[in-house]
Amino acid sequence: MMDSIKQIYKIGHGPSSSHTIAPMRASEMFLSQVKELPVDRLEVTLYGSLAATGKGHMTDQAILSVLNPVYPTTILWEPRVELTFHPNGMKFTAFDKEGKELKEFKVYSIGGGTLANETFNEQVTTPIYELSTMADIMEYLDKRGLSYWEYVERCEGPDIWDYLAEVWQVMKQSVQEGLAAEGVLPGGLRLRRKAADTLVKSLSYKDSVRTRGMVYSYALAVSEQNAAGGRVVTAPTCGSCGVMPAVLLYLQETRSFRDERILRALATAGLFANVVRTNASISGAEVGCQGEVGVACAMAAAAASQLFGGTLYQIEYAAEMGLEHHLGLTCDPVCGLVQIPCIERNAFAASRALDANTYANFTDGRHRVSFDQVVAAMHQTGKDLPSLYKETAEGGLAILHEKYGGKILIED
Repeated sequence: MMDSIKQIYKIGHGPSSSHTIAPMRASEMFLSQVKELPVDRLEVTLYGSLAATGKGHMTDQAILSVLNPVYPTTILWEPRVELTFHPNGMKFTAFDKEGKELKEFKVYSIGGGTLANETFNEQVTTPIYELSTMADIMEYLDKRGLSYWEYVERCEGPDIWDYLAEVWQVMKQSVQEGLAAEGVLPGGLRLRRKAADTLVKSLSYKDSVRTRGMVYSYALAVSEQNAAGGRVVTAPTCGSCGVMPAVLLYLQETRSFRDERILRALATAGLFANVVRTNASISGAEVGCQGEVGVACAMAAAAASQLFGGTLYQIEYAAEMGLEHHLGLTCDPVCGLVQIPCIERNAFAASRALDANTYANFTDGRHRVSFDQVVAAMHQTGKDLPSLYKETAEGGLAILHEKYGGKILIED
């Protein structure tokens, strides 16, 4: 059983679906719970990854933007305390004038802006799809001569196209806004935007390099907008939001694909991401960046393969390669910001998605390792990864940056 692909594509503001969008939604949820109580002040405790990288991800700003206008709110940080349900834990507490506790609410951000705790889980709602593995879906489609996007339409209903049309418009807008913006990104790293310059430089090269420069610049544009708190679409998360728009807009502009075909590609890509979300995770705090950028690459590879006329098996193969070759990818953001290495990773993943499509379309789609097997491997790999490499800024590049005094030795 799987939920709607609307859970994959969420429109919101960056820089992080798990650390920004979800905490804002949790804050709104808590306000609704205490509106009839004599509340004097609120206290929000952040645990684990939310606390470790929350300042860089603007988690505190997201929460305070909702709660502070209503009640005075204090944020407490507990990066060393990881709750058992999920690494991204939050505890909301309301107090009266005497300091008596009126209400406590623990909730967890489980990836892609989705919330859950011991009593409810937004990921487990009314099922839209009866099938939840790619093997079962492919068998169903093969017997009926259907494509992936037709399966999405059958399960979701025709209204899904209106939703995806809005998603596509926001994606294109985020590219345009990112290309128009210049200057330094917020957060203290002094990282300059590169999207516009990359596009301009690419125009001086011949076709093969020029077109690859287009892909890079589009991915950079969206990722930079996300890092600046701009409006983006999770695909499947904010941290990986640049991959799908880059690939789809590049293909539309160079191959003249109609919006209708782009929306169908979005539907197919969402279906593959939904399988990962259901059977593994798209949370960087749970499985590392393989669950974010790796899944985004798989989505874009599947979308590109469909646009180029790939069969069910070629599309699945392209998606499998997109995820397989990101297995083990860590989430180690420098200073807890969704900038280094996140922005460049989006650009490279977009490029790799196109390569996966090309490779798959050179074959008949037959291969040994299935998409479902790679999803299982990704899930297990994520469990085996130490927490140092799962969005805590305590390992990898984040630690090396601190080791050298927080200086940008090479601004890349």
